[in-house]
Amino acid sequence: MSGSRRRKSRTLLVVLVLSLVAAGTWAYLSYVDRPAPTPGVDQVSQAEAQQQSTLVDQESLRIMQTRATLSSALARGGPAAAQARVPHISSSANGRTLVLPQRREPYRVADLERLGGEQFQKQSDDSYVLGINVFLGPGAKLVLQNATGPLVIRMRSEPGTFVSVVGFGASIRINGSAQNPVRITSWDSQARTADTKVSDGRAYLRAVGGELKMGHASVEHLGFWSGPTGGLALTGSDRPTRNAERAAPAARAPAASAQRLLLPNGLLVPSRGGDDEIEITDGTGGGKVAYRLPEANLVTGVITDTEVVGNAYGIFITASDETRIVNVSVTGSLVHGVLLHRFARNASVENTTVTASRGDGFVLSRGTQNVTITGSRAERNTGNGFTISGLPLAREPSASGESLRSFGGSSLISSTARDNGRYGVEIQGGVKPVVQTTEVVGGEMGIVVSKDATDVQISGNRLRGQRSQGIALRDGVLSARVSGNIVRDTPTAIYVRDSKATVSANTVQSASLHAISVLGAAEGTRIEGNTLGGAGRSALDTGRARGEPAVTRNNVDGWQDTAGFWTTVRRIAKPMNLIWFGVILLIVVAAFRSLGGDGPRVGRRFVDPYGKQTLLEERPVRILRTAGSEVPAGRS
Repeated sequence: MSGSRRRKSRTLLVVLVLSLVAAGTWAYLSYVDRPAPTPGVDQVSQAEAQQQSTLVDQESLRIMQTRATLSSALARGGPAAAQARVPHISSSANGRTLVLPQRREPYRVADLERLGGEQFQKQSDDSYVLGINVFLGPGAKLVLQNATGPLVIRMRSEPGTFVSVVGFGASIRINGSAQNPVRITSWDSQARTADTKVSDGRAYLRAVGGELKMGHASVEHLGFWSGPTGGLALTGSDRPTRNAERAAPAARAPAASAQRLLLPNGLLVPSRGGDDEIEITDGTGGGKVAYRLPEANLVTGVITDTEVVGNAYGIFITASDETRIVNVSVTGSLVHGVLLHRFARNASVENTTVTASRGDGFVLSRGTQNVTITGSRAERNTGNGFTISGLPLAREPSASGESLRSFGGSSLISSTARDNGRYGVEIQGGVKPVVQTTEVVGGEMGIVVSKDATDVQISGNRLRGQRSQGIALRDGVLSARVSGNIVRDTPTAIYVRDSKATVSANTVQSASLHAISVLGAAEGTRIEGNTLGGAGRSALDTGRARGEPAVTRNNVDGWQDTAGFWTTVRRIAKPMNLIWFGVILLIVVAAFRSLGGDGPRVGRRFVDPYGKQTLLEERPVRILRTAGSEVPAGRS
């Protein structure tokens, strides 16, 4: 064989091997599932965002100024305190406020009508229009109810101005009944309708600390931009009302066991004095000052039999303890429907429905713990139906020194997520989250758990009609238990990626890609006792897993493998398989090439080098015949 011919053969061989490797790599990469994009909440222009943010700052400043003025007057005593103890109107650059300080009897509608004057007047249709801000001081009580008929309060909210009702350490009670409900709405007097434009601010109702109790009420088109000004807000603080309060040195208690106390700079340090005091020395070595730590200012509340329509945030709760939401309907929120924000603890949400929010239906954000949602429904929301986050407030040292620990203990039980734009249920991190006996219909994915969530329990749920995956565990989930779920009519029923889980006793019906798929790190994952039905590439897809998941006693009799030619190629065309195939191919080609040369190979046609050799058994006969034919003539 000539040298040029050998070089061509080598070139063709290299091209063939490289082509196979490239094809296998393409098949492998195209086969890996990728997360779907996340739809977002409608965006506002930069100018509108800046305007609303400025209005939120102004509202915060007005509330703090009103609170500080009232506290200062009461602390000074004398005529100033006497004046502060009676209802009065406070004016500032950010608006006029009717201040209602503490008194023995609660303030009622008649009191607002008398004290507000022309700013709280009854209309011809028996409704009231509130045209001034209302501030309830610590210990004050406001009761809104009407025994003789429905009560309607329209809060002025028009271009350039809006009002609010804010209780600071107070009690706000909205006591409607089935026969005489209470309705609170924003009101644009020029348009003679509720205010649906939020760019210039909007009326809102808020409890800061204290309590808010509401029953048989309707809250409509309130709030803008932030959670505290979001419409119906219960906000508190896990920190004191003020960072520290100055106390007389002589009032210090005897030394007691060490406590962690809050300094004026926000740092917690061991106490050297009493349980709630610490001694501080200034920079010159003198001027010792004692500081007292007040109790935390948490909010609590109960909202029952209430309808919330068109708020910015349907219901916003933060820094609360034992808040309850029962038999509530939230519709058309501009952001999220029900949002429990940081440090909302021991709350319960029962028989509550959130529909058509532009964000998520229900959100338990970072810092919430021991929140239970039962018998509730999230339907047609743009984002997730339910979002539960147990992520720590910080991942590394932070300026505020937030804790690095995860939160948890929250659960979603016997609820429904239907036709939401993103996921039915999303769990982000946390410890011991539970999703149990819940129905999830539609959405991009059904139940998604991610971000190092630990001790997750997903059991007894029913899922169907997801566009991508039914139950997905990904990105570091640990000790998850997925059991007793029924998943049907979705491409991949159960998906586990880089997570450790026990997937057992689940039933999959009508999956169209995989019944169970395991990718990435899978050490410690167990898949056992599942009944898998459908028609697709494979019932158990574990070929892309690193480590060996334990797969035992799964029933795949109901699965029809529909993998076509290219799907089979993708299964086979894995990097190691391609490498071994190339090695074997090289051996085969080398073997054929060893038969080359001038002997047995003629041109491009292979010939049998032993084709003319006769069998050994025939040789004696031919020798005798040949010998006989060679006897000279004339001889016998």
